[in-house]
Amino acid sequence: MLTDNPTSVASRKARTAGQILGTAVKRDTIYDRILSAVMEHRLIPGTRLVEEKLAAVFEVNRTRIREVLARLAHEGVVTTIPNRGAFVASPSVEEARHIFHARRILEPALIRSLVAQINEDLLSQLYDHVAQERSAREQGDKRAVIRLSGEFHLLIAEMVGSPPLLKLMRELSSLTCLIILLYDSPNVPACPNHEHSLIIEAIEKRDADQAVDLLITHLDHIEATLDLSVGEEQEVDLHEIFG
Repeated sequence: MLTDNPTSVASRKARTAGQILGTAVKRDTIYDRILSAVMEHRLIPGTRLVEEKLAAVFEVNRTRIREVLARLAHEGVVTTIPNRGAFVASPSVEEARHIFHARRILEPALIRSLVAQINEDLLSQLYDHVAQERSAREQGDKRAVIRLSGEFHLLIAEMVGSPPLLKLMRELSSLTCLIILLYDSPNVPACPNHEHSLIIEAIEKRDADQAVDLLITHLDHIEATLDLSVGEEQEVDLHEIFG
């Protein structure tokens, strides 16, 4: 009876593991790129995500794209409609308010955890990130400003080092970008450049209460720039529509 050479078996196992790892890396890369496009407002709410086109762009099969879209749908970033396909989500006004409510619960806990473990290296990373934001604003790179502003909050979650909390923060941040795109008031100024810096300064002083207060003010400010009066349930005048 023929048996496999142990070296051959090990080699085959190694190749298989490498292939699996490579597939996972590719899938994560596609996920990250789609998510970045959402956060930078290059993919707007309601955009149809056609599997065939995405497969061609990323040079993968449709199964891989389907897996990524399923992950994004699970996180609320994508909406799947039977017989129509996948679309970038369009959060309602009520959903928008729930998102900000969730952030006001989650992010203070992240801030307090970070204050308890803050060190010079982490502070340096936070200040470097704010410097990138400032540079993007000075250069008028709106997409970079949007992306970096959202990533500031993700950076705090990453520093805390809790994968479940980071996952939740990533979902909330992505949905916030969609909400801003949908409900942004063009005549209301965006958040001032210094709000993230003030939060970092409070963290550096290890003043958790002040850092949390500044964070809540920051989130309030973001929500205040949105016109969440639209989309609320109102009685429809059918005579006006069909008369």
